[in-house]
Amino acid sequence: MMLCDSAQVADGKLFILGGGWSMIGPGPAPSAIALKVDVGWHEAENAHHWELFLEDADGRPVQIETPDGLQAVEVRGEFNVQRPAEVPEGSPIDMAWAVNLGPLPLAPGSRFTWRLSIDGDSEPDWSLSFTTRMPN
Repeated sequence: MMLCDSAQVADGKLFILGGGWSMIGPGPAPSAIALKVDVGWHEAENAHHWELFLEDADGRPVQIETPDGLQAVEVRGEFNVQRPAEVPEGSPIDMAWAVNLGPLPLAPGSRFTWRLSIDGDSEPDWSLSFTTRMPN
């Protein structure tokens, strides 16, 4: 996982602009999360559900005001990988995707973490933390 300004996937490859940062702002700005996972051979051909949750420094869900009221900042989706004929049996299969986000109204001078879950599972290193700058 990598924080970046923008990302896209084409032909199974991640194309990343402005990648690898850990500070943003002070004002809202578009951002993206570039992801690459290795799907186990035995997990290929199955549908997988992923979720990204934005949390504050205390591990609480970040909520923003929307036309429908306060909503937690979450992104979710599905993916499925096929076993390519040219990949030896038992090999992991690369899966890349990009999540582009509009500007989020986050409190300046604060720490936030994106946490990833796939099929309800998560690992300690499936997270990205960043800090919002204070205004000048």
